[in-house]
Amino acid sequence: MSTRLSFGDDDAGTNNVPRIMTFRPSYEEFVNFAEYIDYMESRGAHKAGLVKIIPPVEWKPRRSGYDIENINMTIPAPICQVVTGAHGLYQQINIQQRRQMTLRQFMEKANSELHQTPKHFDYDDLERKYWKNITYISPLYAADVKGTLSDEDLDVWNIGRLDTILNLVNTDYGIEIDGVNTAYLYFGMWKSSFAWHTEDMDLYSINYLHFGAPKTWYAIPPRYGRRLEKLANETFVENFQECNAYLRHKMTMISPKVLRQHNIPYNKITQEAGEIMITFPFGYHAGFNHGFNGAESTNFASKRWIEYGKRASICKCRSDMVKISMETFVRRFQPERYDNWLKGEDYGCHPEEPGKICAAAPPTINEYKIIEESSQATKAKHVHRQKRGCSLADVNGNSDVEAPAEEEEDKISVSSRSSCSNLKQAVVKLRKLPSTVTDAQPSTPASPKEKYDFNSVAVVRVKRLWNALPCEKPGTNLLPNGIVKNTKRMRFQTKVLTLDDED
Repeated sequence: MSTRLSFGDDDAGTNNVPRIMTFRPSYEEFVNFAEYIDYMESRGAHKAGLVKIIPPVEWKPRRSGYDIENINMTIPAPICQVVTGAHGLYQQINIQQRRQMTLRQFMEKANSELHQTPKHFDYDDLERKYWKNITYISPLYAADVKGTLSDEDLDVWNIGRLDTILNLVNTDYGIEIDGVNTAYLYFGMWKSSFAWHTEDMDLYSINYLHFGAPKTWYAIPPRYGRRLEKLANETFVENFQECNAYLRHKMTMISPKVLRQHNIPYNKITQEAGEIMITFPFGYHAGFNHGFNGAESTNFASKRWIEYGKRASICKCRSDMVKISMETFVRRFQPERYDNWLKGEDYGCHPEEPGKICAAAPPTINEYKIIEESSQATKAKHVHRQKRGCSLADVNGNSDVEAPAEEEEDKISVSSRSSCSNLKQAVVKLRKLPSTVTDAQPSTPASPKEKYDFNSVAVVRVKRLWNALPCEKPGTNLLPNGIVKNTKRMRFQTKVLTLDDED
């Protein structure tokens, strides 16, 4: 069941804001994926930007079920989602954890007292608790886990191989983009979220909730997508100045209350286990998980998407953002416009801005093909494939080079391109001091390397503070060892201070 919440002076009274539709196809209707997408669009489902499908009972993507004990799954690097902000305007920083987890360990953490779903009366009550506590107790989210939970012999609606025109990227260019034309898994817990965004290149997406707690989705009809962009650009000015497509960083959280205040129509719907959600081109969406669950997702395309893809905004400030060359799609499906498009003279309108005529962006070099070729030529560097999902803080500041295990254990970097004026760009780097020091004078003969003595440095600094204390009598050393090398255990001395009334 879908819930529509529509607002706006021009929409009030007209009741023309599209609602999220729910489809219950028979197995015969369900068999052909592309045809059923076309059928739903013929009914106007795409106008809401999001649709729910309750698949037929005959469709079983995993016949063995979802006993966690029988699912051999390792989460390479879960992310900790730290949310900052207030009054319905937030920025979400995704901190990549250093240690991998098994699915069972993740489930135990999700069901622990700290992260378990709070008691609630209904979905609306849980939604209120989510927005009220969004900045407290940062959850973990196992996002962008490469793999599938579907059976290998599943031929109908197999998310890992949907066989749409997006496959031409692989056929014509030989490029595999993780999470875009391959499947990704997402394991969530209470309060883990996905921020406001459209899909990479404004593609379609499909999300199947295999098991577990529901997801709440928010969706803005594509015709109102520019309103959300305008609100975000005016609110998070610094981010917009740094990148005009910063919403693709997937860090911006805006509450329904703020959307209502700014007359931005939106819909809300809850996805339960066994249900499918489809997002449509240029359909902004966001949401959160109610508790421990597991979902599978990927992108796909249709001929209707091509015009969206040609005019999609591109993030140029991050090297890991997905960019797909539209050349093969224009050449195959819009041959009459191909020559003008190559010249940058393919004038027309964005599908959601019918009155605004402009030229579509000319073809761009397929950066991933270059990366693919360069990685084969220089095997010294390990280059990640294109990847879709949450924007991550890089552990080392360089995703292309693997750090030694000891350095990896002691380094972490958290980066955030913040939003509003009171949220500055945060860059936190914790690094272990060098274990050795060398002689700074080149004229003296080389001496053997000495171990850096953390204890002696700490003792000198503490003694300065100790002697500066305003006390005439010497203090008493409670423990004879003073400060020890293990900095996790500290030994202290005491002084008695006499303060005047004015102090």
